[in-house]
Amino acid sequence: MSTSTETTRTDKAGTRLTLPVAALAFVIALAVQFIGQAKIDLGIGAIIIFPMVWGLILGLLVSIQKFKPLGLDLQRVAAALVGVAVLLLVARLAFNIGPSLPSLIKAGPALLLQEVGHLLGTVVLALPLAVLLRMGKATVGATFSLDREPSFAMVSEKYGPDSDQYRGVLAMYVFGTLFGAIFITLLTSLVANWKIFDPLALAMGAGVGSGSMMAASAASIIAAYPGDQEAILGMAAISNLITTILGVYVGIYIALPVADRFYKLLTRNKETAKVAAGTAPLERSAAELEQDGIQAEENRRFREEVAKSSAAMKLPLWLSLSVLTVLGVGTAAVAAKGLSLSILAGYGIMLALVLVSLLLARITRKVSAIVFITTIGAYISSPWFFGSGVLNEAVKAVDFLSIATVMLTLAGLSLGKDIPLLRNIGWKIIPVGLVAITASFLLSTVIAEFALGLWH
Repeated sequence: MSTSTETTRTDKAGTRLTLPVAALAFVIALAVQFIGQAKIDLGIGAIIIFPMVWGLILGLLVSIQKFKPLGLDLQRVAAALVGVAVLLLVARLAFNIGPSLPSLIKAGPALLLQEVGHLLGTVVLALPLAVLLRMGKATVGATFSLDREPSFAMVSEKYGPDSDQYRGVLAMYVFGTLFGAIFITLLTSLVANWKIFDPLALAMGAGVGSGSMMAASAASIIAAYPGDQEAILGMAAISNLITTILGVYVGIYIALPVADRFYKLLTRNKETAKVAAGTAPLERSAAELEQDGIQAEENRRFREEVAKSSAAMKLPLWLSLSVLTVLGVGTAAVAAKGLSLSILAGYGIMLALVLVSLLLARITRKVSAIVFITTIGAYISSPWFFGSGVLNEAVKAVDFLSIATVMLTLAGLSLGKDIPLLRNIGWKIIPVGLVAITASFLLSTVIAEFALGLWH
């Protein structure tokens, strides 16, 4: 009875608090969409900050400010909305996949095999480093991929938008957005000038699943091989598309489960070693024992703070989708410089796709809603579906980045409650992020070089 009562109260509280959160997110999302993107030239490269990053930053500032504190329940409502927003994001992504399916079928095995490099690079190398740095369960979310937009949906559905794993995704996303493009520019420039790899293999390695990082990497390759510009750009674009498409399936069925099990294996061994070490008789000073007591108390408080912030808020699906549609249509209209019937129709199609996929996921109970959204969306937007032309025209009127802006604005508003954990991750995400990007690019390039030698 107690659990049922608490759930009912949570639902009622969430419904009551949704409007103020939606209004706040609407103002921030529209404001940053009007501001647009900013390009910061660093001489050796440029960093482009998109509206979605401004939304995340402004949302975070509002969430953590002390003048008019944003209540914990309001932050939980924002987190609950994020969990549904990622489904709309995946629905929009699916309509980028369908039209390109014929080109992907024609792609050689080398393009498909390079995906293995992205998987091995992040999980095999970056994950152990994160464990070594004691990032906790955030390790799984931060290292199962390079964490671009689809990763939010995968981790949110499996672990929830209030999980440590989700915060790991968020930390890696922010790192990759702010520093990924500039770092991969320097890395690719260095490797390309070694002149030991085929430029097409380098181009395949550039397709890490991020448009900005792919473009920055391809530019460095072209600088080293100017005569192959067209081939490099084409190969990098197709490789990036394959990484984005396969990334959903590889992420759900391979990368995320493997990362989770690998993390448990590494941490279990560490805990076993600690227990074994504790069985040996050791003489410890009073000062050391006192320090252990202080550390234990700090750890207890930290766990309590995280547990308190992780209590999920449940919202009715109709309410979440209604709010997100209003927010999405508003930001899409600003991005398109005007509201059109195509934008409204596009949102209607995406909502229908999400609802059908959620129903199928509930019926099957074994297949994720994201898989249904991606698969159905890719098919109905492909040349093989009779109505794809009409559907694509409507959905493509909705700017993809405008949905990301809404999602990350809400994520920012929910972050105040996660500060203890994010503070705990802190600087650790920098070496982990650098290793993930480096390993993903280099291993993918090496595998592509080998595959090119076999099939070309």
